[in-house]
Parts: sequence; structure tokens; C-alpha cells
Amino acid sequence: MIKKINLEYPLDSLEPYYSRETLNIHYNTLYAGYVDNTNLTLDKLDKARKERNFENIKCLEKNLSFFASGVVLHELFFENMGPAIPSSPDLKLMEQINKDFGNFEIFKEQFTESSKVVEASGWNLLVWVPRLDKLEIIQCEKHQDLTIWNSKPILVLDMWEHSYFLQYKANRAEYIKAFWNIVNWNNVNKRFKNR
Repeated sequence: MIKKINLEYPLDSLEPYYSRETLNIHYNTLYAGYVDNTNLTLDKLDKARKERNFENIKCLEKNLSFFASGVVLHELFFENMGPAIPSSPDLKLMEQINKDFGNFEIFKEQFTESSKVVEASGWNLLVWVPRLDKLEIIQCEKHQDLTIWNSKPILVLDMWEHSYFLQYKANRAEYIKAFWNIVNWNNVNKRFKNR
């Protein structure tokens, strides 16, 4: 069984960039639902194995992929935000960003533009790709699909409408612009260091 992670900051600490109401619903309702449904699916899979009844295995495995991926990505998203200092990458991450994207401004522009055009219930991610030995930005239109296997998420932005609509309505660009004010670079730096 998995448990919800605890937020490392109060619900209102990301304002005005990310409202308390949005964060409360996102964390306590939507994310909690992913945790609950992951656990429910794990229970059903355990029961199927004990009874050796795999009649619904396709559905159960699809559900596990969907709900557990939702748990992981939401946890990364919540951990990637915060009222933390510093407000920029550390030296090692900045060197890698400069190497792979040219400079920070080009990286930020690509990440921003990529986020704007994510389709469906999708995400935008900065990932470390060990096979390529570099950072890349990828769109994940369904959070259980369209990944580069073995890549490690470094920075995650939830582009599902539920993550911004209450506050920003259909203005994705303003939501993305606000996100840059609450990136927890301590967490991003740590993820890059531990890649």
C-alpha cells in the first residue's frame, strides 16, 4: 500500500502564483484519488493472484499503470514547487542546461512553449536520459504513455486543466509564467544530482 506524501509547505504558501483553493483540491482530492485508486487496484491484483483468476488482468494492469503514474507525477509536481530559495539551478545543473540547451533562457523558453502545446490530460517534463547522457524536455499526453523508458524526471509541470483552471481559466500561458516563480530549485537540483 502507498500513502499520500505530506506537502512540505502550507497550502497558501504558493500564492499568488498558485492559489490555496487550487492546491487544496489538487492535493487533497485529485491526488488523494490517485493514491486511493492505486491501492484499490493493488488489492484487486493481490486477490487475482491469490485466487489465480486473471480474467480482468488487462483492465487491472492498465488501471495500475494509470493510477500509479498519476501518483508519481503528482508527487513530483508537488515537490517541484515551493517557496524555497534559491530561485535558480545550482552550478552543476546550470552547466548541464547550458550544455544541452545553449543557456537557461533557451531552456526556459523551450519548456514554456512545450508546456503550452501539451495535448489532452498531459504533463511537461524536464528529464535526464541516461542513454543519451543529457537533459531533454518531453511531453506526456497521457501520463502512463509516451515516455522515454529509464529517463528520470527532474522538473515536472502538470498541464491538466484541473491544475490551473480555477485560478487561470483557459489562460495556460499565465499559469506557466506563474509556475516559474514557485519552482523549488532545491528539489530540482537534488533530483539532478541523484540522477
